[in-house]
Amino acid sequence: MSIAQNKKAFFDYFIEEKYEAGIVLEGWEVKAIRDNRANLKEAYVIIQRGEIYLIGCHITPMGAASTHVRPDAIRTRKLLLHNEEIIKLIAKVERAGYTIVPLDMHFTKGRIKIQIGLAKGKKQHDKRDTEKERDWEREKGRIMRSHNK
Repeated sequence: MSIAQNKKAFFDYFIEEKYEAGIVLEGWEVKAIRDNRANLKEAYVIIQRGEIYLIGCHITPMGAASTHVRPDAIRTRKLLLHNEEIIKLIAKVERAGYTIVPLDMHFTKGRIKIQIGLAKGKKQHDKRDTEKERDWEREKGRIMRSHNK
């Protein structure tokens, strides 16, 4: 079940590979995510000291959050992957000019996971082609519906 999606990632990047990663969260963050208060729009992924972090993911704290906790809505959160996957991602990002983008936050067996994608940036003309293709599919659907009536 999907919680939050980053639809802009598919418009701005060619997604080559997808990985499912665990995410290190605090208790108030889990409650807020279950209440559908997460946003991946401005989020991105970085690699530091052999570890992968999610930055800019906005999780709005609930009003009834614990009084002794100081919620930070956009703190840096560590992502959990197998060591082989981390090594492969680091190699691609450093050598081949790829970037890592968060695609989707979802539940898997009651746990909150995040799907990240190994992506290459699209040029402006690629974005225009994507938009033309989407418009044509929409127009084709309209034509087919009007013919079926």
